[in-house]
Amino acid sequence: MLTRKQHELLLFIDHHLRTTGFSPSFEEMKDALSLRSKSGIHRLISALEERGFLRRHHHRARALEVVRVPDKSIEPAQAVATFAPNVIRGDFGANRLAGVRAAGDAAAVQLPLYGRIAAGQPIEALRDGGTQIEVPLAMLGSGEHYALEVAGDSMIEAGILDTDTVIIRKGETAENGQIVVAMVDDSEVTLKRLRRRGSTIVLEPANAKYEVRIFPADRVKVQGRLVGLLRRY
Repeated sequence: MLTRKQHELLLFIDHHLRTTGFSPSFEEMKDALSLRSKSGIHRLISALEERGFLRRHHHRARALEVVRVPDKSIEPAQAVATFAPNVIRGDFGANRLAGVRAAGDAAAVQLPLYGRIAAGQPIEALRDGGTQIEVPLAMLGSGEHYALEVAGDSMIEAGILDTDTVIIRKGETAENGQIVVAMVDDSEVTLKRLRRRGSTIVLEPANAKYEVRIFPADRVKVQGRLVGLLRRY
């Protein structure tokens, strides 16, 4: 018998693996379960491993395998909906999202699509204000938003793939561990996880092939943080 938190974590990991092909990070699991520290996630994973629901591949980074899903003691839709990643799949090439309006007409807004942002090495910022993309209003919170197309694979372990479109909430601040649009030296822009270390800013990829980059804090400006993801199949 699993506790509710163990059950929720197992469903979240299983859903994340099926959706992205990668295990979630401890930070993502902590946020999904609204825990204050990663130590709680470590304890839950160990408990799931001991009970035969989860297997860790220790020779690979962030490699989790769901061995089995328990009998549903809670309604599965309820559990999965709590943690479903903010990803919309469909064909939005003509500023439309196929399948977004599932039950009646859902409210949607037009966001500016500013061009391609590197999820590898930084590239020059592109700001083509003439292109728009339609996004369900339910994906957005308060504030001003814009969209960017991802170029590169340095964020694949965070579930962000080449050609995905990311939805960014404008802002100049971000918390440690959040994925942000960062502008370096007022000329280059990149999508990375942000860490602060003293007087420096660390731009951290989610792919072991890429190096962590460290800059003096005055060379990096946060342009917004990731709040959603659109994917075309």
